[in-house]
Amino acid sequence: MSNDSTKRSFRPQQDDTLQKEKKNSVDRYIIARLFSYIKPYNKLVAIAVAITIAGSFLGPLRPYLTKIAIDDYIARGNFKGLTVISLYLAGAILLDGVKQYITTWMTQIIGQKAVLDIRTDIFTHLQKLPARFYDRNPIGRLITRTTNDVESLNEMLSSGIITILGDLLQLLFIVVLMAWIDWQLTLIVLAILPLMIYATIAFKNRVRIAFQDVLTHIARLNTFFQEHLTGMTIVQLFNREEREAGKYAAINADHRDANIRTVFYFSIYYPLIEVLSSAAAGLVIWYSGVRLLKADLTIGVVVSFVQYIWLFFRPLQHLSDRFNVIQTAIASSDRIIRLLDEKEGIEDHSGLNELDSFKESIEFKNVWFAYESENWVLKDISFTLRHGEKIAIVGATGSGKTTLINIISKLYPFAKGSVTIDGIPLEKITELSVRTLVGVVMQDVFLFSGTIRENLAFGNPDVTDEALQEAARVVGADRFIQQLPGGYEYRVLENGTGLSSGQKQLIAFVRALLYNPEILVLDEATSSVDTETESLIDAATAHLMSERTSIIIAHRLSTVQKADRIIVLHKGVIRESGNHQELLAKRGLYYKLYLLQHPEQTLPGAL
Repeated sequence: MSNDSTKRSFRPQQDDTLQKEKKNSVDRYIIARLFSYIKPYNKLVAIAVAITIAGSFLGPLRPYLTKIAIDDYIARGNFKGLTVISLYLAGAILLDGVKQYITTWMTQIIGQKAVLDIRTDIFTHLQKLPARFYDRNPIGRLITRTTNDVESLNEMLSSGIITILGDLLQLLFIVVLMAWIDWQLTLIVLAILPLMIYATIAFKNRVRIAFQDVLTHIARLNTFFQEHLTGMTIVQLFNREEREAGKYAAINADHRDANIRTVFYFSIYYPLIEVLSSAAAGLVIWYSGVRLLKADLTIGVVVSFVQYIWLFFRPLQHLSDRFNVIQTAIASSDRIIRLLDEKEGIEDHSGLNELDSFKESIEFKNVWFAYESENWVLKDISFTLRHGEKIAIVGATGSGKTTLINIISKLYPFAKGSVTIDGIPLEKITELSVRTLVGVVMQDVFLFSGTIRENLAFGNPDVTDEALQEAARVVGADRFIQQLPGGYEYRVLENGTGLSSGQKQLIAFVRALLYNPEILVLDEATSSVDTETESLIDAATAHLMSERTSIIIAHRLSTVQKADRIIVLHKGVIRESGNHQELLAKRGLYYKLYLLQHPEQTLPGAL
């Protein structure tokens, strides 16, 4: 290991912005981030807010008009004035309904647009995160972020923010009009308010923790469910149905208990608010009665205040209802922002080089790599891959063969040493240009839901039908594709369900050829292909590989014998290097592996 080897971080540095903001104000930071998604629609928001502000006085105006109708017209027998005030009252009710319709429609539009942007940002961000992120985050948890958590935001953004503003303004107008009509009765109503505020704050603090717990259990449920649906065949083959159902029931029970805790808080809060509002109404009626007996109050004032009491507490109850939505949304936002704050990729793209082609060599020099801590998978690896060369990498499972490809493809950063392409350090080259040069056919082929054609053209969507079918013919995949219903338009189910492993691998091979990389990597690419199909692939791609730099990773030594050079890995260390005949002559590890796979062969000097 060279002394000048540079040491790199094993994990992307976690952005601590959120942690710093949390020390100051979690809610303030989260709300600021959420408003950044509403900002592009500030014109719609401004219109909705303006209509809400303008219409907030319509509800509180109705009891005031009722007071005028009773005291000024009914009590005096003025039917003409009563008709006029009744028309005013009807107009206020009608305008209030129109205001409700417009604000509801506009807030839904704003919310849906903002949620669309959030979902898009999450998916785009997930595509930029490094492979290590997916190593430590279950898929079910990420699905929860993009479904349950975003849906919680949808409910708040679509119906929460502007509605809360309207309720607050309505409360303000109610208090002003009540004080205008009778300040003594107003003080009685407001005397209950501190108790309600205290109850609301206590409720808010407890229910937020409860909702965070609920969301955690939802993530556990989704993770368990997704994992077991994917591995259902294994569950059935090992007769684990009852045990796994028991585990799922236990996780479900935790989720149920978390929800019950939230229900408990709401079951206390709502009745308490109702009791306090009823107490306020009772006090107003009692005190009004005393003053009526003293002829110190009019009937119109009493009737309007009874209406104002229910109008006053209704926005408060709406606000408490919104706490359910808001607390869920804040907890969800916290989790979404944590996800969006994950560092993208494994590099800073500023000042990096773009490679248009591969001309000379790829050089590994004293490279060390570990997926976790210093549990080294590769140890002091040094070798050179020259342009046009066809090399093979062999070794037992876990020897580090695929890890080499992960490093070349910039899926993982190495820890120590250096890797260069045409003399340029790998970390100084953009991921895009590296992955344009390298095309990989993996051992475990993944196919997306869609047509055969869409899967074949995944890396080159502009390819013509003629070129696509020619590539399939060269590989030999056209034989089974033409037998499928619809041929190239046959719709593949999730991950190629219904296709054999060999058929999926042939599709992956065509996909890589259509991508037309300068460096072709076959990572156990023929492990699931029968001998006849493997022969077809070897024959069809021999001329392509002769003009293309190729890396073959294989367990079966029969697939690597024609390679220009074979690198033998053992426990992360290069043990041997040479062509097939040279390695056999050395009688080292490759020689032993060959005898194990070909026991019928008798080689000179074999024991």
